[in-house]
Amino acid sequence: MGRILAIDYGSKRVGIAATDPLRIIANGITTVHSSELIVWIEKYLQTEAVDIIVVGEPKTLSNEKSDSARFIDPFVTHLKRKFPKIKIERIDERFTSKLAKQAMLEGGLKKKDRQNKGTVDMVSATILLQDFMASGRG
Repeated sequence: MGRILAIDYGSKRVGIAATDPLRIIANGITTVHSSELIVWIEKYLQTEAVDIIVVGEPKTLSNEKSDSARFIDPFVTHLKRKFPKIKIERIDERFTSKLAKQAMLEGGLKKKDRQNKGTVDMVSATILLQDFMASGRG
């Protein structure tokens, strides 16, 4: 069984999280620049088996696609073409950044660390992955 990789895609930075090989625990891995993401995934796949890639789907409170979907949807299309053997799933990412900031606060991170947008993106990806795992789709 391969890992599940989660991506919190942003126009500048991308938060990445992955499960352990048994898909029990979600762990934040890193944050990369969006232009470097495909290369990062290719390198990751050289050492780790991945069966599913989960990408956050930005929606508004009225359940419609948000403005950021204009750059995320083409990325997902590219991802499907680049890695046709890996299942690509989408999951609602509303409130993940807010939940990430709250989790970091409750976890005792210093203010400077909580303001690091890369850390917020990585924690957001971890929350996306936890939500996906809890949904039973993985």
